[in-house]
Amino acid sequence: MNLQTDVTVRQAVETDAVMLAKLIDIAGEGIPTWLWRQSCTGDQSSLDIGAERARRTSGGFSFCNAFVAVRGNDISGMVLSYPIVAAPEDDPDKLPAPIAPFVELEQQSVGTWYINALAVFASQQGRGIGSMLLKSAETAAIQSGYFQTSVQVYAQNKGAARLYERNGYHVAARSKVRDHPSHPYYTGDVLLLMKQLES
Repeated sequence: MNLQTDVTVRQAVETDAVMLAKLIDIAGEGIPTWLWRQSCTGDQSSLDIGAERARRTSGGFSFCNAFVAVRGNDISGMVLSYPIVAAPEDDPDKLPAPIAPFVELEQQSVGTWYINALAVFASQQGRGIGSMLLKSAETAAIQSGYFQTSVQVYAQNKGAARLYERNGYHVAARSKVRDHPSHPYYTGDVLLLMKQLES
């Protein structure tokens, strides 16, 4: 791994919204674009919808909950994280099939600091940026009084699973993929991984 010494991590700001939307779509393996497309009206693109949501100051997908890794003036990656204080009330069987396993596993993550999404642009991968962003989320968790983190990943996304395992995460539960309507069309399981943090 070629660790980057010219990368800094900072709190995301509202003007990062477009880049956050692009990166959360990478983290979500195309499912965010699939969902956003259903909300488009007129000449809106799915990216417009994603960026609009990233600009919010409330809700999980908000720039307020994100850190970005920056090289020079360019964003290389991001992590989106926040605490899960209550189980989602949604019945997974009544949700769109692609997100059902994630909601099911989120119900098992109450009381943890949830890493909703972590992504690094392909051209910047393999340089330790993902681990740097993960550490930033874990630091935020500890500073907020949370000492267990959780994250979900497709079992078939071997690279992401290895990143979390290298950083001390262990599989706590799994849920079957019900549908993955976009490339890479994953099947198999979604994994819930957790890590106990030291204060």
